[in-house]
Amino acid sequence: MRLVFFIAIIFSFSFCFSQEDIVPKKYTIDANQFYGSVLKHNPSISHLITEHPGGLILSLNKKTFGQEEWEQAYNYPDFGYSFIYQNMNNSTLGEHYGVFLHYNFYYLKRNLQLRFGQGVSYNTNPYDKETNFRNNAYGTSIMASVYFMLNYHKENIYKGLGFKAGLSLIHYSNGSFKSPNTSTNTLAFNAGLVYDLDGGKEIHFNVSVEKENFKEPIKYNLALRGGINSSDVEGMGQYPFYIISAYADKRIGRKSAFHLGTDIFFSRFLKELIRYRSISFPEDAISGDTDYKRVGVFVGHELFINKLSITTQLGYYIYYPFDFEGRMYNRLGLKRYLGEKVFAVVSLKSHAANAEAIEFGVGIRF
Repeated sequence: MRLVFFIAIIFSFSFCFSQEDIVPKKYTIDANQFYGSVLKHNPSISHLITEHPGGLILSLNKKTFGQEEWEQAYNYPDFGYSFIYQNMNNSTLGEHYGVFLHYNFYYLKRNLQLRFGQGVSYNTNPYDKETNFRNNAYGTSIMASVYFMLNYHKENIYKGLGFKAGLSLIHYSNGSFKSPNTSTNTLAFNAGLVYDLDGGKEIHFNVSVEKENFKEPIKYNLALRGGINSSDVEGMGQYPFYIISAYADKRIGRKSAFHLGTDIFFSRFLKELIRYRSISFPEDAISGDTDYKRVGVFVGHELFINKLSITTQLGYYIYYPFDFEGRMYNRLGLKRYLGEKVFAVVSLKSHAANAEAIEFGVGIRF
């Protein structure tokens, strides 16, 4: 589940949700209490799963009514802001206070709501080698966080007041920015109230007869990503990394495009890990001069939502001098287009459930 969380740091994407002032405007607020369990995604956090965490989710939502074509294509979603307080009910793990940007998507005649929220959270009791050495889940106070909600959602039952209930999944991780970083995933039941700030006044959805044609020829992309991360060896330190990516994409409609490309990885933490392993574990016969660079090829998919898109990629290292977490890797990211050609991106690169880095980057599509 750490892959899910990747995607998960607020990356100056507040502008992703900004839109021109449009009429009509409609806002709702909702408050949900939740109670659940920490999932045992890794045996090393077994000692931390002792109680059931609980908390509160508060949200402000702005509705869309189809003034733009993408709103109609996604069945008139909401976008907004949310705050999560979570008490882990474990003194080692502490509490979380998080702020998020989110989208709400609707299905089954708008009675089923799927929410995706991404943001940052402050943890009150992270790892400390002297005072909190048992907390191997959170290596830092500031954590990337992502959450999902799948709810029965019924608005305006009585004078703007409605009800919602369902399941929530909340993830906290720092993307190996600093070890330890085993992370946590909370699966919870939530229930709460929804209130329409204009008292339930009905506004009709705009439906256009003509649809935009999004067929495009193959486009080419160059991206430069970077950041700071660390290995799982406590005390080894944090190091910069750089990634050069080149790929082609083919858009097949309003919502989707497919990727095919290659990555070149320059990860300094891996260079230090190789040196450490060569000295500390001579029985492994690892040379300290082993090349730390890696080259991968990948396939992927891009889901377009207005000027924001969600990318998923699955890669395989074709140049792999040092064995680190296996040859397969995956990436989940958010991309924000800053015009017709330039984009900014934040992504989480992982090996299955083991996060390697949160990547920040810029690129060009031509």
